[in-house]
Amino acid sequence: MSTPLDPIDDERNAADQPRHDWTRAQAEALYDLPFADLIFRSQSIHRRNFDPNRVEIASLLSIKTGGCPEDCGYCSQSAHYRTGVKATRLMDISAVVQTARRARDAGASRFCMAAAWRNPKDRDLDQVCAMVSAVKDLGMETCATLGMLSEDQARRLQEAGLDFYNHNVDTSPEFYGQIITTRTMQDRIETLGFARKAGLKVCCGGIVGLGETIDDRLGMLMLLANLEAHPESVPINMWNEVDGVPVNNTAERPDPISLVRVIAVARIMMPGSVVRLSAGRQYMTDELQALCFVAGANSIFIGDVLLTTKNPQTSRDASLLDRLGIASKLDSVSAKVQIADEAAVKAAV
Repeated sequence: MSTPLDPIDDERNAADQPRHDWTRAQAEALYDLPFADLIFRSQSIHRRNFDPNRVEIASLLSIKTGGCPEDCGYCSQSAHYRTGVKATRLMDISAVVQTARRARDAGASRFCMAAAWRNPKDRDLDQVCAMVSAVKDLGMETCATLGMLSEDQARRLQEAGLDFYNHNVDTSPEFYGQIITTRTMQDRIETLGFARKAGLKVCCGGIVGLGETIDDRLGMLMLLANLEAHPESVPINMWNEVDGVPVNNTAERPDPISLVRVIAVARIMMPGSVVRLSAGRQYMTDELQALCFVAGANSIFIGDVLLTTKNPQTSRDASLLDRLGIASKLDSVSAKVQIADEAAVKAAV
């Protein structure tokens, strides 16, 4: 039998007042609610904070791949493991801008640039800042994930026009040490603090399916929800299978209903945050993704590849959102394609 929530806390939840004092018992009580009750709560909160029929579209590019000195046990880009991913140099700015332009034209409103570093060197940050400014000039929101930052580096990125900085906590504090040893959880929290201090918005979430328990998933959400300010974006990743990494020994793909419960609890605990279905969507059926949207997810990444792993094709995403009646910038792209196809047919007649 599930533990009833404190009625005072229920009143605060109903008012959508941001909370930063969630307890383990409260998180468990939410997660354990009968499924219909949990989804009703999360969908009600979602509707009071967002358009329930709109999904944010983002795009992610690896601007520097592989050779990372960190030992994250799930990652194909770690230099500690033989994954078949070759290390590359930092991309040329013109190639980054060209990719961003294609993403914008495909329907993305946010462009995220990722580099496999422990922390960026200042000479590399000069180039990244130039990329940020150039992408910003395309009319897109900008996001970067470059590893740990100093306070000065965060300030420089903000001055270049960066909107969001992504730095995930990955998992719960209790499970964290089984996944990575070269960077502490406190290192991650410190970088988030520098990003906040510089005036950047924060994108911070984690991964499910690494071999963690449900308690760990809730612990991760509690960590995020009890930060001084909730992340503006909360990406929930389902681990993408990668050959040659230690997580292969512990990984277990989450039960679909369990994943939906995680999304719903995230929505309730962080009512004003955008909850993104990130990596791993290629393993999800359309029905599972639809349930996640109902539970409160309202963002996805488009593109056939996310960093080094697969992602659903944009055409599949456009079809799914259309069938669900969910609006996105993919709509206008699909309309342009349809007009072009019709024009081609008329020209051929």
